[in-house]
Parts: sequence; structure tokens; C-alpha cells
Amino acid sequence: MSFLFFMVAVAIAVRSLAASRLDRWNLGAPVVMVAAGVAVGVLNEDSIAAGLNIEAVQRGAEIILAVLLFVDATEVRGGRLWGGSPGLVARVLFVALPLSLGLAMLAGWALFPELPWPVLLLIGCVVVPTDFAPADRLVRDRAVPSRVRVVLNVESGYNDGIVSPIFLFALILAGDQSRPQTPGDALLTAVPFALKAVFVGVVLGAVLAWLMDRAQQAGWMTRQSARVTVLLTPLLTYSVTVGIDGNGFVASFVCGIAFRYVHRLAKAHRIHHDPASRGNRTGVLNEDFQLLEDVTSVLTMTMWFTMGIAAVLAVYIGVSWQVVLFCAAALTLVRLVPVLVALLGSRLSQRERLLVGVLGPRGTTTIVFGLLAFNRLPEGSAADTILIMTVTCVLGSVLVHGIGARWLTRVLTGKPTSPAGEGVS
Repeated sequence: MSFLFFMVAVAIAVRSLAASRLDRWNLGAPVVMVAAGVAVGVLNEDSIAAGLNIEAVQRGAEIILAVLLFVDATEVRGGRLWGGSPGLVARVLFVALPLSLGLAMLAGWALFPELPWPVLLLIGCVVVPTDFAPADRLVRDRAVPSRVRVVLNVESGYNDGIVSPIFLFALILAGDQSRPQTPGDALLTAVPFALKAVFVGVVLGAVLAWLMDRAQQAGWMTRQSARVTVLLTPLLTYSVTVGIDGNGFVASFVCGIAFRYVHRLAKAHRIHHDPASRGNRTGVLNEDFQLLEDVTSVLTMTMWFTMGIAAVLAVYIGVSWQVVLFCAAALTLVRLVPVLVALLGSRLSQRERLLVGVLGPRGTTTIVFGLLAFNRLPEGSAADTILIMTVTCVLGSVLVHGIGARWLTRVLTGKPTSPAGEGVS
């Protein structure tokens, strides 16, 4: 385990030292870290399965997901809870997302009829949520219409938080031996978990943001202590919620929404009464989140490194044609068809609807959900299948939406990729 930590640190350091140059070559952090993970996995092939299937990896994945959910909820652009296009976002989240889960289950049943429906639902929760970590240039590329970028950004920020309670419910039913196994008992377990999580998330998010504002006005905090407080907020929320048998993922996500709302309201009020800050409104609003963003970047790169190691194990187990076909469908039709249905009658043009449906990369959320399912399910074909699907789906998305991001954007928009589309991952 210490060797893996050392290699992760080395890989992140190398990526950081050459970040600007690698980005010019369209080699973002996901591509580089996956390659490093593959190299380490090949050299340690005999110990991969044992290394991934331990409690430390599971706990680490849970904490990373909690932080990412908090960050997703606080990073939505547009200044409002649902961004600048709330109606379009609602269509994608509350119509297209459930339809995609159902379509993923249907495709899974057709290709893997031996798997029970809870496992198929679990697979849907793993492969459906979008994440722009492997293709962040797509939501910053000015060649992509602004309305499309807003919808994609808000969707990727919220869909994992919406899916997480469904994921927990499916995980209980699919064979988590520490919980009841019947649908009724699983629902009775998941609902109280979620209710506790919502309560804790709202209270802690609002209270901590309010306390930060009071402390800053009183002159008790420094800029560094404010950044540290923001970093500790999702960790505190997750720990408290788990301690009272709640869903720590939902709590972290809800906490992020509440924290962002109160924090932005307090900051905006202070900016209004401080003319010197008005010229740098965006910087003032975001300065408290800088440390959290940096730590999240490190955590995300760690998960991509782990994905590279898992890819070696997937090849060792064997990737069947059914898995390849399912993941190809998950990256295309399973998302595209529900999005087109959900956006029928909307003000988006046909090309814009197509862009929303096609530009749906998979990333860190899929990795974490997949690793959690692999760790918490009993050893066997179901756990192995989910791990292989996770690897195949994410790496396929890296190729299509990451390395092929420029080409994909150019084809779909009919415009050359703009310089604004360049950036770090």
C-alpha cells in the first residue's frame, strides 16, 4: 500500500510539473494518470485485486465522493441554484436521467440476462452520471452554444447527487451483506438515511456558511483559515451524517447547495457595501474555495490513477463483447435518446439538443461508484462485471470525450475549437 501511495505522489508530481505542456498536446490529467496507473498495475499484476478490494480503498473512495459531491454543488455557474436555464436543466435531470437509468437497465438485461434487477440498477447508477473531468474543455469552449454549456455544467454538478440515494438503495438490494435484502426493507433503510442526510446537510451547510460570514466580519478569520474551513465542511458533514446512520453522500451534496447559497448571499452583501471589491466580484466570491479546488484536483487525479490500475485487473479478468457493446450503448444511445425525448418542445435547436445528448462524458463519479460497488458486493461475477464495465465505460469516454474532444466539438458545432476551449484538467 505504501508503494502505491508513493507512485500516486510521483505521478501527480510529474503531471503537475508538465501540466501546461501536456495540455497543449491534449493530454489532460485523466489520460496521464490512467497511463501511470496502468504502468504500476502491470508491474504489480498479482496483487491488484487484493489491493483494490480492501476497506481502506472503500473508505477513501467514500470520502472522495463526499468531497466531490460538495464541490459539484458549490461550483454550478450562472449565479442561481439551477444556473441560467432552469427549465432545460429540470428536463435533463428529472426526465432524461430517470429514462437513462431505465434504458441502461434494459440494455443490461438484454446483454446480461443472468444478472438480477438490483445489479442492473446498480450498473445504471454507475454508468449514467456525467462528469466533465475528462473533457472540461468542452464546457469552456466558446464554439459550443452558451445555453448548451450551462445545461451540461449544471447537470454534471447535480446528477451524481440525485443518483447517490438510488445507488445506495440498489447496493443494499444487490447484496450488501450488512443490510436487509428485500425491497421493502431496503427502502425502509434508504429513506431514513436520505432524510437524515437532507436535514444534516441543510443545517450544517447553512450554519457553517453563516458562522464564516460572522467571523470574517468580526475580523476573527484569515484568508487561509477561511479556505481551511471550506475544505473541512464536506468532511465534517459526511462524518456527522454517517455517525447518525445517514447517507453521507446526499448530506455532502445538500450541504454544498446550502453552503453555496448562504455564502454567496453573505459575500454579495459585503461586496455591495465595499466598492473596492466590486471590480473583482468573481474573485471575491470564489477565493474561499481555492484550497478546496486544489485538494479536489489531487483527489480526482488519485481516482484516475486507481482507474488505470483497475484497467489492468479488468484485462486480466477478461472484457467480453457484451461489456464492450453495453458500454458503447451507455456512452451513446442510453444518454442521447432520453435527452432528445426530454428536450422535445424546448427552445433549443435540434443541433443544440444533439450536443446536450452527445456531450456526456463519464469520469470520477463513475469511477467512485464502480469501486464502491466492487468493494461492497460479495466476490463473484456481479462485482467483477461492474468493475469491468466501470473501466470500459470510463476509458471509452476518455477516448471519445477527452482525447477526441476537439474533433467531436468541431464536428457537432461546425466551428473550429476556440482558444477558450483550451485549459487544464
